[in-house]
Amino acid sequence: MSGGKVKRYFLEVAYKGTNYSGWQIQKNAVSVQEELNRVLKVLFGGHINTLGSGRTDTGVHAEQQFVQIDLEKDFTQDYLYKINRMLPEDISVRKYIEVNPEANARFDALSRRYEYRIARVKNPFLFGLSYFYPRPMDMTLLNNASALLYNYSDFQSFSKVKTSVENFLCTIYRAEWEERGELLIFHVEANRFLRGMVRALVGTLIDVGLGKMSIDEFKEILDKKDRKAAGRAVPPEGLFLCEVKYPQEIFSEK
Repeated sequence: MSGGKVKRYFLEVAYKGTNYSGWQIQKNAVSVQEELNRVLKVLFGGHINTLGSGRTDTGVHAEQQFVQIDLEKDFTQDYLYKINRMLPEDISVRKYIEVNPEANARFDALSRRYEYRIARVKNPFLFGLSYFYPRPMDMTLLNNASALLYNYSDFQSFSKVKTSVENFLCTIYRAEWEERGELLIFHVEANRFLRGMVRALVGTLIDVGLGKMSIDEFKEILDKKDRKAAGRAVPPEGLFLCEVKYPQEIFSEK
């Protein structure tokens, strides 16, 4: 783009990830970012660069993903209406927010919160939006093991092996389990997450909840910093990116 003054916006995007290879554009696979870029190109007459607040993997859902775009014109409610008319039914732009020109959707995020949802009874209305796992688990054991996460900063044991990150350091702000009707939900919030981290954590914590692994053994896995020591990764359909928090100063006064 050239000419007028550029304004930066964050779009709040929600999507059901079942039909996508994740958020980020990939070769030979359909992604959420690709679908959004396609619609923005039609609306604004050229390629619009998009930057998400974070990646979600294949099959993972998002209730709140923020996407950064730059425009030489005002983003209006009419554009919001048109975008949602053109997007597939499983992707929605919920709102738009003008931010300061230097704001960055990825690097300015203070924290991200995920939920992993386990369906304890077979429910066709939760199919694809939860992991069906009916075996009973001990909530006290689950929460006592999860509380250990506050004491650690290196989560290499729960990261995918082939990754290009410089370190495995994360600060955990919340890690707890909740019973909500038919669902058993793991809430986890941190300043950053490693690839595959939440699904590996849940898979390992399930072993604790089943009594197959002691809390001391779970602590040993954290200490080992070895992915092979941890449990399996649970399926992607139970994982939701639910909230991304930013400092108030990045938002435009408007």
